[in-house]
Amino acid sequence: MVEKGKEGKLTVRGRVDSLNCQEFETEIMGVCNPGEDVWIDASELSYISSAGLRVLLKLKKAIKAEVIVENVSPEIYDIFEVTGFTEILKVEKKLREISVDQCEVIGEGANGKVYRLDDETIIKVFAPGVPMKVVQEERDVARAAFVAGVPTAISYDVAKVGDSFGAVYEMLNAKTLSAYIMEDTTRAEEMGRRMGKLLKELHATPGNNSKLTNMLEMYKSRAKGMAKYLTPEEDAKLLSVYEALEDCNTMLHGDYHAKNIMYMNDELIFIDMGDVGYGHPLLDLGSSYLGMVHVGETNPESVPKYLGMDYETVKIVWNSMLLTYFGEDHVEEGRALAKIYGEAKYMLVPYIYTKMTEDMIAGFVERTRKSGLISADFDISPALNRTIKF
Repeated sequence: MVEKGKEGKLTVRGRVDSLNCQEFETEIMGVCNPGEDVWIDASELSYISSAGLRVLLKLKKAIKAEVIVENVSPEIYDIFEVTGFTEILKVEKKLREISVDQCEVIGEGANGKVYRLDDETIIKVFAPGVPMKVVQEERDVARAAFVAGVPTAISYDVAKVGDSFGAVYEMLNAKTLSAYIMEDTTRAEEMGRRMGKLLKELHATPGNNSKLTNMLEMYKSRAKGMAKYLTPEEDAKLLSVYEALEDCNTMLHGDYHAKNIMYMNDELIFIDMGDVGYGHPLLDLGSSYLGMVHVGETNPESVPKYLGMDYETVKIVWNSMLLTYFGEDHVEEGRALAKIYGEAKYMLVPYIYTKMTEDMIAGFVERTRKSGLISADFDISPALNRTIKF
């Protein structure tokens, strides 16, 4: 009934009920040690009664550690869930396996590709090597945002796709907003306005909960990490750009552009939620500047692959988005601030991507110094103390 594998994982086979629960208890207690987590493979478990569940509860109390039950079939998972044991033990469903060989690619980004599975569902397949935990975290964040009222896709489950993992979402008749715009580029200005309105709606949503990252603290930490590449005075100046911001309870997307939004039945829906957190809105606007403007200014030929649109169309979308977000009276102030925080984020690249060569790092540092943001006379305070409000 219970077999311990070479790596210490336990396999439980067949039925566990009132007739054999005592045998089950003897076997499982005999191969577990106090203080050590227990991993149970339930892929061959056909049934477990309340008597078997009580043995697992007794085991958790005896070892004073975690009991993780994985590869649980939907039927067995229902038993764990209805009895409340999913709140006591870590119970993980067996992943269904999906092939995307014949599926249409409807989106592609740095983290993976989005495929249409059928008329009602899509799957975001993450790049090989991305662990399941990361996929589950993105799905959980998407659910938290959906519950908070953010227009994001309804998330279903996590699946196995070859050597990768994917998150399955409901998405009816959808395409990326960038693809929709490129079907008729006269839509660019209108869709930019709608993106500005959507971003304001997102920034009106409280974001402080246990599933989301405090983005301001994250950026401050990264700025401090740049001390290895900058002088103490330069690093202090970079850090001051972030320290000047209030620690807001505002939900942020983290990578807001038209390729991370789906167009579905005349509604804009978030799909890429992996960078969602909370903090000051300028962190979001800075990320958008970096993705929509900085890329085009420094490497325009890469824009179609990265954003799914040519740079001229992207500029129309960006300008329309900013005008809607800030209004005519404050759009130029907002544009300047978005650029500052976009450039500041760009300065953190050597710290984030640790595999950069010394020559690449030197190039980033040189550009950082030329930007003026870390010069001795730069002061972010006047820009933030203007009449613009968030």
